[in-house]
Amino acid sequence: MSKSYKIALFISDFLSTVIAFFGVFWLRYRSGMFPVDIELYISDLWLPAVVIYAYWLIFYLYNGLYHMPEAPSRTDESIKVFKATTYGMILLFLLTFDMLNPFSLGRLIILVYWLTQIAITVLFRNIILSIRHKQLAKGIGLTPTFIIGCNNKAYEIAEKINKYPALGYKIVGFVKEGSENIDGEACLNAPVVGALEEIKSLIEHYNVRQLVLAFSSEKHGKLLEILDKLSEIKVGIKILPDMYDLFSGLARTQQILGVPLIDINPNIMTPWEKLIKRSSDIILSVLALLLFLPFGLIISLLIKLDSKGPVFYTQERLRRAGKLFKMIKFRSMKHKADVEGGKVIVTTEEDNRITKIGQFIRRFRIDEIPQLINVLKGDMSIIGPRPDLKESTDLLEKQLPLYRRRLRVKPGITGWAQISVPYPMTLEEHNRKLACDIYYIENMSLKLDLKIMLNTIAIIFSGSGT
Repeated sequence: MSKSYKIALFISDFLSTVIAFFGVFWLRYRSGMFPVDIELYISDLWLPAVVIYAYWLIFYLYNGLYHMPEAPSRTDESIKVFKATTYGMILLFLLTFDMLNPFSLGRLIILVYWLTQIAITVLFRNIILSIRHKQLAKGIGLTPTFIIGCNNKAYEIAEKINKYPALGYKIVGFVKEGSENIDGEACLNAPVVGALEEIKSLIEHYNVRQLVLAFSSEKHGKLLEILDKLSEIKVGIKILPDMYDLFSGLARTQQILGVPLIDINPNIMTPWEKLIKRSSDIILSVLALLLFLPFGLIISLLIKLDSKGPVFYTQERLRRAGKLFKMIKFRSMKHKADVEGGKVIVTTEEDNRITKIGQFIRRFRIDEIPQLINVLKGDMSIIGPRPDLKESTDLLEKQLPLYRRRLRVKPGITGWAQISVPYPMTLEEHNRKLACDIYYIENMSLKLDLKIMLNTIAIIFSGSGT
């Protein structure tokens, strides 16, 4: 989504929220349709109006209303506004519910406000979206795009993009896959700008921000090659569904007029979501550490009494972009029992190196709590793929080529894989874990983080942690 389009949506939602708020005020206190028991003035309402806007802003951010495609359909956007506003109104209704007078006039006013907020927000957003569609149709603000491949499927997609510029893409050129034979130097009036081997330099030279991969489905190796080359470049990548069996069918899907495309490299989170996620990490970590402090002192004493060695255990793990950091845990094993001959020994489910207190704190995942210090330092997040040893990552990426994509985000104390699959021991189990991690990375949102957190809490209290 372009910056100007996003700013327009913020302004639009602010205006619609203020208009709906003052409109309902007029209806309730100035229209003469309802009895007035207190006197309110317009000057008294500006601060509540700003607070209400902040309330809706949180709901709209949470439901992805500022993280939309370049040109979503009016129907899709209206449905998202309806859902987000309804969720917010249900919470508002519950917060203001009066058990002694459940059918008061205030209930009716809230219902009217809900309908007014939806109607005005949808109207304003549709006006902006109509303007956006007209701009795109004139070629204004199109996303520079490469089509990777020169074959019938690539031509089909390119024809539809050229025919319907309101989709938001502008084909800069085709990139030839090595074995393809091209007649002439252009396809559908777009030049063949180079070969797949040059993709990184071509993207930088033409300032391309979107790739559509359309080479044949049996060439999955090429897909992995592209992902590896572009891991540090901010570019969107869409592929055809029959190329996606490597990813276990887990990702975001978009259609270009009947041609389904899967986004395997979306913008992970908006800046606003990142800010909220980081702020939440800091606030929750500080609160959790303060609340846990008395119990943590008892756990520390029990660890010292149970076996010789330090209370805390640190180990180098990989964080975002493959950088090393020292992860902190309560020691749950005998001192230095994890290393033998300079090599790290993988922990098994029933490991005799685990101490008695270690069994307890591992079962309820108490040993992970000191990692909140890592969260405060910025090495980790509360939610994300679990951090791995460098040696494990180097080994697994040879057998699972997409494994290093886990390093695109901060590691977490808990994650989608931790609530979905058991601790991996075999290559097949690692592959299942990887599919869960990729799903999380490509669908990151505050909503998904909340779901993972609630499920993790349920697992902790059930004592089923490993």
